[in-house]
Amino acid sequence: MQSLSPLDGRYRKKIEALRPFFSEEALIRYRVLVELRYFEALASDSGVKDLKKLNTAQKKSLERIVDRFSLTEAKKVKAIERKTNHDVKAVEYYLKEKVGAIPGLKKQTEFIHFGLTSEDVNNLAYGLMVHDALKEIISPELKQVIGVLNGYAKRWSKIKLLSLTHGQPATPTTIGKEIMVFVDRLKRQEAQLKKFQMQGKFGGAVANYAAHKAAYPKVKWEAFGRKFVKSLGLDPIQNSTQINPHDDIAEVSHNLFRVNTILLDLSRDVWTYISRGVFKQKVIDGEVGSSTMPHKVNPIDFENAEGNFGLSNALFSHFAEKLPISRLQRDLSDSTVQRNIGSAFGYHLLALASLQKGLSKISVDKKAAKKELQDHPEVLAEAIQMVLRKNGVQGAYEKLKKLTRGEAITRKQILEFVDSLELPKAEKQHLKKICRL
Repeated sequence: MQSLSPLDGRYRKKIEALRPFFSEEALIRYRVLVELRYFEALASDSGVKDLKKLNTAQKKSLERIVDRFSLTEAKKVKAIERKTNHDVKAVEYYLKEKVGAIPGLKKQTEFIHFGLTSEDVNNLAYGLMVHDALKEIISPELKQVIGVLNGYAKRWSKIKLLSLTHGQPATPTTIGKEIMVFVDRLKRQEAQLKKFQMQGKFGGAVANYAAHKAAYPKVKWEAFGRKFVKSLGLDPIQNSTQINPHDDIAEVSHNLFRVNTILLDLSRDVWTYISRGVFKQKVIDGEVGSSTMPHKVNPIDFENAEGNFGLSNALFSHFAEKLPISRLQRDLSDSTVQRNIGSAFGYHLLALASLQKGLSKISVDKKAAKKELQDHPEVLAEAIQMVLRKNGVQGAYEKLKKLTRGEAITRKQILEFVDSLELPKAEKQHLKKICRL
């Protein structure tokens, strides 16, 4: 009731699946994971002689810190942050206490966050968050929508539909083909999303391993960094400033922006088909369509989808435009923007839920689709014209233009026109068959 954002209020349950990836607790947990994986990597490098190799018991204890991380533990980190006024430093202090309690590691805790800048931890944490959210939630949901649309396209592949170009009656099509347009578009974006990989920046204050080399000049830190970033499933950035330049966030934002735009286009088309009577909506007992007009069954699911796809795109667009730009070696304006990544994904997921709900309630009104098509026999002009051209009839286009352009003609007039043509009997029969609509 008192939430500022509807994502955490009205729609909280609908986006619950994203909380393990984009909540404040999740961000802290991913930071903890990165710090501990780094500590383990340092311990396994023979060149870092002052940090002993971890034994099996110590490795298990470190793993338990990650596995058992909870909201309670996240609150402990936040309590430290209230003193430090620095979120990553709070994670470091929290882990020093946790790791220091493990037998044999009390004197090794200075290797927590060794040589790192906050961005080394943050960008890797965000990379993992985005990867996991795409894999666990976003890609499966998109796949499901594509599956539903593909099923409808096959089921309605032979149902004829009056097409509209420029809002005017045009060449007949089928409902199945029109839905397949969206299936093909989405599959292309889905394929690009599958190939996408977040990047990982590593290497200290200005990404040249200066602090690392000061402590251990003989260690090949560039190779160490590449290996470590790859171990997290991220693509190592060879050269950067203090920060990940965020081209990866821009890439996934553009990809999801296109997915949103395609689905927004679909939402508007389905809304229009409902308005035309081609699609019917399932009537849910107890639901109300209007506070004053009891007959209304409004296409609100597609309207909600349209609105939330738009909100998601507004954020994704801003990420792509703003995040790749940073003054010199870094400024902090990216930090507060990145914290809203979860909101963009949240509006995307919310829109998908509305769209799928709407799709589950539609069916084709075959009679309405057929009547609409039969009410516009002028759309047969293109087909008749092509048969005339094939048979060498001069001025075929002009003949049909004179008969049909701007005119409300009947099927009877079309058939009479066909009968008047100087064509072989077989061709006339062919045209009459087409005119059956």
